[in-house]
Amino acid sequence: MAEKNYIVKIEDAKNFVVSSMVAIGTQPSHAQALADVLVLADQRGHYSHGLNRLEKYVNEVKSKSVIVENDPFIEKETVSTALVNGNNAMGCVVGNFAMSVAIKKAKEAGVGWVAANHSNHYGIAGMYSLQAVEQGLMGFSFTNSSPFLVPTRSKERYLGTNPITCAAPSTNPDDPFVLDMATTAVAQGKVEVAKRKDVKLPNGWGTNSSGENCTDPREVLKSGGLYPLGGPEETSGYKGSGLAMMVEILCGILVGIRGLVWQ
Repeated sequence: MAEKNYIVKIEDAKNFVVSSMVAIGTQPSHAQALADVLVLADQRGHYSHGLNRLEKYVNEVKSKSVIVENDPFIEKETVSTALVNGNNAMGCVVGNFAMSVAIKKAKEAGVGWVAANHSNHYGIAGMYSLQAVEQGLMGFSFTNSSPFLVPTRSKERYLGTNPITCAAPSTNPDDPFVLDMATTAVAQGKVEVAKRKDVKLPNGWGTNSSGENCTDPREVLKSGGLYPLGGPEETSGYKGSGLAMMVEILCGILVGIRGLVWQ
């Protein structure tokens, strides 16, 4: 059966997300922040992180693993740096707050470095680097995540998809440079999309429980994991493993996390 395509207006998509989240107790401003990042993901072609992710956020709120009444706050700061306590709020709320602090510091001191802890999944990383571009600045954003990467020469998940993003203004305001990528071969959500469509994965995306190449999305999600960026060792996957570890150091160890405890 051929796939059916539907056209949904951007505002209608955002309103759907907002109404869904408000219905389960989310603050309207927090629900709007989530709507903005999910719809932007779909607009930019990151379908793995768009409305595909809404169910995940609904479940987090219902299970109280995310506290929708909370807001992030600055725990300590210097002229050009800050540590933000996410207060277990929604990740997109924490991401917006942290980037706004970084932008303010960059405008005042020339550079702003902000790290956050006690946060949650914040959507596409590019959402936040683009906020800096809108202010005429270059923006970076990184985040660690639950283990799903099987490092080179391993057969078990250890690091997350740990995305990195860099965005910079250009002479064309509508066409800035934007790098937004996972440090795994692909984002986990792309495997989830393949599962929903009941299609096989390309070689080099995921592994089975023995660390071997696997094209079955169900097996990759259940007992396998993702190759690092670059794929297996023969095609330089160890570089992706190294980048993922760099993000873990910046976003985990640097902010006080002791050990990889994400689940």
